[in-house]
Amino acid sequence: MVGFDALASRITAVLDLIPRSIEKIGMRAGWGSFRLATMVDITAELVRALVAEQFPEWRDLHVRPVARQGWDNRTFRLGDELVVRLPSAEGYVAAVAKEDRCLPSLAGHLPFAVPAPVATGRPAAAYPFPWSLRHWLPGVTVEDATGIDRTRLARDLGVFLTALRRAPVGPGPASGAHSAFRGCHPSVYGYEVEQALERVGSAVDAASCRHIWAEAVRSAWPGTPTWVHGDVAAGNLLTTDGKLSAVIDFGGCAVGDPACDLVMAWTYFSAEDRTAFREAVGLSADTWRRARGWALWKALVTMAELSSPDSEGMQSRVLAQVLADPVTG
Repeated sequence: MVGFDALASRITAVLDLIPRSIEKIGMRAGWGSFRLATMVDITAELVRALVAEQFPEWRDLHVRPVARQGWDNRTFRLGDELVVRLPSAEGYVAAVAKEDRCLPSLAGHLPFAVPAPVATGRPAAAYPFPWSLRHWLPGVTVEDATGIDRTRLARDLGVFLTALRRAPVGPGPASGAHSAFRGCHPSVYGYEVEQALERVGSAVDAASCRHIWAEAVRSAWPGTPTWVHGDVAAGNLLTTDGKLSAVIDFGGCAVGDPACDLVMAWTYFSAEDRTAFREAVGLSADTWRRARGWALWKALVTMAELSSPDSEGMQSRVLAQVLADPVTG
């Protein structure tokens, strides 16, 4: 019989090959999703033409881009009640059908609002991918809001993630390439961690980083796979009057290990807030070690310019928090 450590080593070796295989077919794995070289130019004029052609009942509604755009999708208001979301590249297209399928069944199990699909647009001559129409959710992102009680936000987010974990998984999609491996074991990115450490060199405490990573990959989620949002970040949380009101962008959702959903502990919250978050989430120390590994990976690959750009140096600050606080209680 193969021992646990030997089996874990074999699994890690196989998983480490995945990102290298992705690179060979022209993709780069990133926190948001797969980042492809060719991005589609999406304008308000294009959106207006697509709506007029495929949904003439809404052709007279005003089209305007939202103030802050994400990387995976371009988003436009359509009148006062609707929003149009269009994938910016082919690697993000699968999320359209996934969200259309999963969001209606999840909504009834969650304590805060999530996007509600209204209709799905077809590929057209001027735009080659399917796209989505949703109900507009009012609010200001945590990223842009002022006057937020962060400790309350930590508790509310913990309540949301607990409810998400407990929601029936049904035929939910197992974590994998479609979720940029969020929900998988963090060792899937072991190759990128080593590559990043080689690139950044003495700019980071490599020995401490390797110790944190070793702790992260020593355990695995022991229970039944659960729902994972996949991109819990300040830009995907909406607030009203300074309080959490909605969670958006489920393009990376999957069924798997929920550890990846805890990274806001280091990317946004302070030490006191992390304690409130940990208590509200109610997950084991091993899960938090894997979560710390996810946060470490993202910080390192961004600093090493293997992932999305970080012109403001946010991930250097995140890495300092990751190194300083394990959040394991």
